Formats: sequence, C-alpha cells, structure tokens
Amino acid sequence: MAHIVTSQDIPVDGEFLEKGKVAKVKAIAGLVAVVGLIASCIFFLINFEKGSALQQAQYSFAYSWLYGFFFCATISMGGCFWPMLHNLSNSGWGTSVRRVMENLGFVFPFMVVFAIPFLFPNVQTALWEWMGVHAEARKAADISLYQFWGSGELAGKLTELHEALLAAKTWYLNQFAWYVRFAFYFLALGYAIYRTRKYSVDQDNDENPTTKNLFAARGAAARYIPIVGISITFMAIDLVMALDYKWFSTMWGVYVFAGCVLNSMAVIMLTTILLRRAGYMKKVVGSEHDHVMGKLTFAFTVFWAYITFSQFFLYWYADVTEETSYFILRNTEHWNTFSIGLVLFHFGLPFILLLNQGWKKNHRFMIAILSYTLCMHAFDVYHMIIPERGPSLGLILNNEAQLTVPHAWWGDLIALVIVVSGFLFFYLRNLTSVALYPHRDPRILESANLHN
Repeated sequence: MAHIVTSQDIPVDGEFLEKGKVAKVKAIAGLVAVVGLIASCIFFLINFEKGSALQQAQYSFAYSWLYGFFFCATISMGGCFWPMLHNLSNSGWGTSVRRVMENLGFVFPFMVVFAIPFLFPNVQTALWEWMGVHAEARKAADISLYQFWGSGELAGKLTELHEALLAAKTWYLNQFAWYVRFAFYFLALGYAIYRTRKYSVDQDNDENPTTKNLFAARGAAARYIPIVGISITFMAIDLVMALDYKWFSTMWGVYVFAGCVLNSMAVIMLTTILLRRAGYMKKVVGSEHDHVMGKLTFAFTVFWAYITFSQFFLYWYADVTEETSYFILRNTEHWNTFSIGLVLFHFGLPFILLLNQGWKKNHRFMIAILSYTLCMHAFDVYHMIIPERGPSLGLILNNEAQLTVPHAWWGDLIALVIVVSGFLFFYLRNLTSVALYPHRDPRILESANLHN
C-alpha cells in the first residue's frame, strides 16, 4: 500500500534546490549566453559592403537568431500558460508541480535580453521585407515613423511602389505599431507571470497561511490568461508569419500555441523527474503525477498534429494564392522531405510511444521521449522560419533565388546554443531562488496523495 503523505512529511520551510549543485552548469550557461549575445550584437551592428559575403552571412545569421529566440520563447510562453490554467481551474492535482510551472514561465520576461537584436536595422532588413518597403515609402512621402494610423499618404505611396497588398495591411504592418506590440508582449505577459508567481511565493512566506493568496492568484489568472493567448498569437504573427507579409493563416496562432503548451509540459515533466533523481520533491511528486503529465503530453501531441494537418489541408484545398505560398515553399525539393519527417516523427512516433500507461511512469523512458519531443519542436520551429531565408536573401541581395544558404546551418546551431544557454541560466536561477513547491498551499496534501 502506498504511503499516505501527511503534514508531518512536508518540511515547514519547504525544499530548496541547493545552488551549489547547479552552480557550474549555471555559470557555463551564463558565460556562453553573455559572450554569444555581445558578439552577435556587434556582428549585427556592422554595416558590411552591400552584396558582400559578410553581409550575406550577417543577414543569414539574423534568421538563425530568430530561430534560437523563438524556440526558447515558445517554451517559456507555454510555461506562463500552465500555472494560470491551474489557478483558474482550481486544480488540486498539480499543486506539487505548480512552482516548476511558474519558474518556467518566469523565464519569459528575461527573454527580452535576447530580443534586443530585433531592434537593429540590419536584422530588420534581413528578416522583414515589409519594413524595408515601408522605409522606402516613408522616405519618398516624407512621412515620420510615428505617423502611421490612417496614413492614406503612406498607403498611396506603397501603391505607387506596386505594393498594394502591403498598403492594405498598413493599419497593422507598420513599424511603430510593431514596436508597441513588441513592448506589450514583454511588459504585459512579463507582469502577468510575475504576479502569478508572486502570489504563490508570498503564500510560502506567510507565517499564518490562509487562502488569501490562493484566491488572489485565481482572480489574477482570470485577468491574465487572455494575455497569454494574445501574446503567443501576435508574437508568432509579428516575428514569423510576417517573414512573408503576403502570406497569412487564421490558424497560425493556435498552431504555435499547440507547440508552446506541448513542449513547456515536456520541460516541466523533465524537470520534476530530474529533481527527484537528485533527491528532491520525492514526498510530493510521484508516479501518479508522471501519469497525468504524460497524458497531457500525449494529448497535446495529438492536438498539435490536428491543428497542423487542418492548417495544411484546408488551405491546400481552398487553393488561395495568399494562403498556399507557405506550403508550396515547404513542399519543394528537400523541404518536402523535412515536412513529411515532421508528420512521422513529431506526431507518429510519440503518439505510439505515449499510448502505454506504464511507460509514462518509467523515468528513463520519459527522459528519452521528452528530450526527443523537444528536439522535434526545434525542427518544427526550424521548419517555420528557415525555408524563408534562401528566397528572401536572394531578393534582398539581388542574388539568384535559392532554397537554402550553403553552410548557414552552422549559424543556426550557434544561435540556438547561445539562446538556449541563456534560457537555461534564467531557468536555473528561478529554480534556486524559491522553494521547489508551494509547501503552504492548502491543497499540497491533496496533490501529494494524488490517485488517478
């Protein structure tokens, strides 16, 4: 018979991850992130000769940086979703792992550091063609960057430049509004996850624990969870969909959301497994929690596949030019193999492996499958961003259009390592700064004794 966890089993002051146990990993990750970010910013700020090999490398690396940033941003934004959903639904099972969710989500505000290069002109020119076209139109019409709402003069100038489609989207695709939205994502969502986590931590430090912070967190979740959906959707549009401003998808936001939620749960479960193997959280997290989190991973694997297929099938069937261009590019030559591989290995294999109930409770198996899931997410984000690079650089640099840029994958790998290192640094910092679980939450015993 399983041991019944009582209040005697819960440490009065909670459990803390010893900083010394992760100090070396954290220091290395921080060093790689700082050096890599500084070096990358310097590289982006240099104005190389137009059309030179160095300028092509700079523009190519801009796509690499977007890839690394967006991969980590999706996981941290998914981390913002889970604790808010937990509070809003008054869920009891996840109380033991809620702090891990909060710590993962609280990485997002710090991701703004790695978003700095997106404010550099050379990066904007390389990634978002519409910004360059707007700059040319504003110069021709002598319009300020800040005069964008209802600017018929700008729209008229864009039409003269044979950019009527972009002129019709000026109300949304204008640089000043882009800056405003960019600030909103980090300020609004950053504040939302900060407050959510603060209510939880304040309860840990309350000498006379009550349900005050619990109810406050629930009310905050009702206010803040729409911000999660808005931020995920529109950041995905502004950073990735806008790489080709002629293309649009009404399913893009939910497609990215599915990847965010799936892979943030993978990180949450992976973290709880590794912490228990290191001797932490054993009293409050057990195989039943593994089973629940494994089922959620399975559910969102199916949800990701459903949304991905729906987006492809409906748009391909309708055969509207502005909708199918994304898929035409990704079904050309070797990108077609990549697309088919995502279907088989992002959905097919995890679907089969996560069906078995016992395997969800096997730590070695789940470490492998969760790590594999994160790798597939890296390929999924790669598939969103990188196919745009070859054709776009050919257009910008007046070179022959090509599907890929030779040897550019080295830059993709370097950028990914830099940003992931920063992500890991902030995540470990969050994990070591507070108790590993909300030990004074009224539902901690309910969660510790979970049976499903």
